[in-house]
Amino acid sequence: MKLSNLEQLAEPITILAIESSCDDTSAAVLKNHKVLSNVVATQKIHKEFGGVVPELASRAHQQNIIPVVDFAINEAGVSKKDFDAIAYTKGPGLLGSLLVGGSFAKGFSAGLEIPLIEVSHMQAHILVHQIDGNNAENSKPKFPFLCLTVSGGHTQIVRIDSPLKMEVIGTTLDDAAGEAFDKVAKILGLPYPGGPLVDKYASKGNKLKYLFPKSRVDKLNFSFSGLKTAFLYFIRQEIKENINFIDENLYDICASIQHTIVSTLLDKLQKAAFETGISEIAIAGGVSANSSLRAALQKLGTENNWTIFIPKFEYCTDNAAMIGIVGMYKYKEKKFAPLTSKPEARLSF
Repeated sequence: MKLSNLEQLAEPITILAIESSCDDTSAAVLKNHKVLSNVVATQKIHKEFGGVVPELASRAHQQNIIPVVDFAINEAGVSKKDFDAIAYTKGPGLLGSLLVGGSFAKGFSAGLEIPLIEVSHMQAHILVHQIDGNNAENSKPKFPFLCLTVSGGHTQIVRIDSPLKMEVIGTTLDDAAGEAFDKVAKILGLPYPGGPLVDKYASKGNKLKYLFPKSRVDKLNFSFSGLKTAFLYFIRQEIKENINFIDENLYDICASIQHTIVSTLLDKLQKAAFETGISEIAIAGGVSANSSLRAALQKLGTENNWTIFIPKFEYCTDNAAMIGIVGMYKYKEKKFAPLTSKPEARLSF
């Protein structure tokens, strides 16, 4: 394998990264901490079904992977011989989707005789904060820091002591916050993906109009299944009394349920900060794009004298740049994978 830069780590490290864990096909080129390109092809077909259909997702990845990678390489202004390694998402995610990205990465690695690097999708969401220009302030959290990772499949509080040393100190016991947003949107009859629409309508509503129960679970963990059930029963009861209840109160409903979800997340994050004594606080994942969460975290940070790190919108959702930054750190540590590497749908953190 071509390991020319391993003994000269002062030299720039150029990584090709592949992300295909769900329904976005993405490729990125990074030189050290700088993103040269970050291309994402979003699959729109899933809107017809109100959610991601795994078989359709994997087929779309097969169609998109080569043109997306080609576009990323050309946009970065590099050639294939410039790459020191290729990093890909090993998991967690949809197995069929992961297999497409993983198969391409292994073929690319073998063809160019460069190292193959496995990356955890959730670890990548967190390390997006180490990319140059990852936020409006162009700042990076100091170690150790805490990160609230919130997406459609995961809700975690993670303590990060170094780029490759992390510990999950709180997690959801059932449903993720992003899943709760999507379920709420579906109950309200909003099209998929509904989370952004709930956020949009919530900006025009009264967040204290309706009260919903917050889960009370031990330690720093979360639970959103009870909230989803309570919301469903609430809507059903109100519709019985007024068939037009949703249409007449949509903004207030969205504002109230969003307020409940966001405050649940930040209550536990604040507890984690107090218990650990860490004041460098970050958020990551798809739900970190939520305007209410971003504003509430900034306010809480000011009240507690925290330093807050919020990623740019392009780094909130799934993208290959976040895979590349983990690949860069793993390259430095020579953490390479064999060509027998296999994706894992339920990869543990």
